[in-house]
Amino acid sequence: MDQKDKSELSRQASEYTLSLNPVVGPRGRDLLSSARMVLLQAMKQPRHSAKHTLAFGMELKNVLLGRSELQPDDRDKRFTDPTWQQNPLFRRYLQTYLAWRKELDDWISDSNLSEQDVSRGQFIIGLVTDALAPSNTPANPAALKRFYETGGKSLLDGLSQLVKDLIDNGGMPSQVNKAAFEVGRNLATTPGAVVFRNEVLELIQYRPSTEQVHERPLLVVPPQINKFYSFDLSPEKSMARFLVGSSLQTFVVSWRNPGKEQREWGLSTYIEALKEAVDAVLAITGSTDLNMLGACSGGGTMSSLLGHYAAQGEKKVNAFSLLVSVLDTRVDTQVSLFADEKTLEAAKRHSYQAGVLEGRDLAKVFAWMRPNDLIWNYWINNYLLGNEPPEFDVLYWNNDTTNLPAALHGEFLDMYRNNPLTRPGALEVCGTPIDLQQVTSDFYCVAGTTDHITPWEACYRSVHLFGGQCEFVLSNSGHIQSILNPPGNPKARFMTNSERPAEANDWLEGSTKHSGSWWPHWQAWLQARAGKLKKAPTKLGNRAYSAGEAAPGTYVHLR
Repeated sequence: MDQKDKSELSRQASEYTLSLNPVVGPRGRDLLSSARMVLLQAMKQPRHSAKHTLAFGMELKNVLLGRSELQPDDRDKRFTDPTWQQNPLFRRYLQTYLAWRKELDDWISDSNLSEQDVSRGQFIIGLVTDALAPSNTPANPAALKRFYETGGKSLLDGLSQLVKDLIDNGGMPSQVNKAAFEVGRNLATTPGAVVFRNEVLELIQYRPSTEQVHERPLLVVPPQINKFYSFDLSPEKSMARFLVGSSLQTFVVSWRNPGKEQREWGLSTYIEALKEAVDAVLAITGSTDLNMLGACSGGGTMSSLLGHYAAQGEKKVNAFSLLVSVLDTRVDTQVSLFADEKTLEAAKRHSYQAGVLEGRDLAKVFAWMRPNDLIWNYWINNYLLGNEPPEFDVLYWNNDTTNLPAALHGEFLDMYRNNPLTRPGALEVCGTPIDLQQVTSDFYCVAGTTDHITPWEACYRSVHLFGGQCEFVLSNSGHIQSILNPPGNPKARFMTNSERPAEANDWLEGSTKHSGSWWPHWQAWLQARAGKLKKAPTKLGNRAYSAGEAAPGTYVHLR
């Protein structure tokens, strides 16, 4: 695999990473139940099954006679090797697979099952057909070429990788070469220090890199299911470095990785800890208020805090930003496919019994939601080609998961089910009812066109949840890459529209496309709301909140 292929492998995985979603994935019992439903359907509709079997036989005849016109989708990267088309045997092998997959999908789609059962059946069939794809076998032309080029060494290297993953990675193909990265050495290297710590979080203040800074600071609230340094990866991708270079006093929350002894930590626990961090930021900077940023589940936590402040009549937040964060949880994605009442309750029981929802387990479950991008790509690279996993900082961070305490996980599930942030008073935190319409601060909202975790249409609904003025921006990328979108990316695009129609598609129709990253656009928006410039502080922290450990702190290293 050349460098271009490795870059594509890394890009696909970073686009489709799923471990940021702390809601729910399918249980093994759900998958078995769906598989049983598919088998029963074959027996209940014998004529229907026979019709599709006959159709498959007819197409198979065309394949064998060289008359089939079946071709893989242009977006399917598994069959880009020209051998699949140029060699008659490989072409027939591929077309037989495509015919089988198509007929199975048509069979379940045309059955008399309910719409939800059809979707579940398609998911199960997809798991099976993706696993049995010709590209995943030793007959993959790229694997055969590699075998001959290396004199068989690729086979031995692949077996070695397989054994290593069976022992060290729970049997899942490794997505990244973890030995290539170390937090604090080549990741999370923006200069700063921990200036406050409580049981739940560390507060990191970054050292200004400009002679002057804006008076009003920015506090970043990351999601609880992953570690904070998605905002401070390699220097060229570091949002923290970009922010301090924009004359903004920048602080970021680093959540503690909880164990079962923290099982009772709920949303109010996190809000109270965040309130302490806000007070520390204001005391250190001398500002009467601040700006905030929340991403994914951190956006929901931040929004709950804003609702709490509004209920108490406190004016501590001037403006805020929401990145790829869904507050209105009416979401129709694969994530919600198995999220029925029984599954949600079972997920709550499981995390309460364990004390935490383990990030590693969650990442493994969600990898099976997009197996071609998050499993079989690495099966081919690591085992069939005998390559080392790629060295990619986003994937290292994505595999550096954290746990969720049982109480918080249960509340996230209840919020997913009951959608309380869309109704005044339906959610209560820290003893106050939450009404987001009472939050009248300006806010900046970012979503991604290809984000399958927090679909952009769902993110857009946040525009009308708050009482303040919103700047909505749509980036041309997926969940993680919508955030990690620094200037200089030649493929970056984003859309804006000053109007705020009720429907997302109406907003899209009236939007204006822009080349480049949305970061400079956001930078101008932030600076306009960050107050006057003043001389940058020469020391981090203050007398009450003295600078301690150097960034990235200690909580980020807890396992």
